[in-house]
Amino acid sequence: MFEINLEALFDNYGMSKTFEKEFELLEDGIENPIKVKCTISNNTGIVSLNGKIEADYFAICDRCAKEVKRHYSIDMEHTFVAELQDETNDEFLLVQNNRFDLEELVKEDVIFALPYKFLCKDDCKGICLKCGKNLNEGSCNCEEEIDPRMAPLLSLLEDK
Repeated sequence: MFEINLEALFDNYGMSKTFEKEFELLEDGIENPIKVKCTISNNTGIVSLNGKIEADYFAICDRCAKEVKRHYSIDMEHTFVAELQDETNDEFLLVQNNRFDLEELVKEDVIFALPYKFLCKDDCKGICLKCGKNLNEGSCNCEEEIDPRMAPLLSLLEDK
């Protein structure tokens, strides 16, 4: 937990604080530590956070099962408020008691930035469903199966 006291920032227009921190996140695939550098500033009464997260992510390709490691540079932009008029508003982060857990925010930003489907490359061909060969390394000798419902149509083409 990395709790930040924002009381001075809420009270002083023009004030800013810069933080650099390394975090250990207990999430599958994230190689620790991840690095965070951010600035929290009060500009005309609006307290905002701008920063960058550097993280390495290790995963298995969803198509070919190859192990892949990627580096992610994730932008952080958030606005803090001391109170909300509309409780359903998710554009602002409500700060209670002038304290905020930066570690939890970093964790959320990292998780949301990771891809839903992880591929070793955009044009990954996957593996052959019959023999299991990685098709990125070359084609296999398996014959393509014909849908049995299409067989009568194919026989029409063969007769010509």
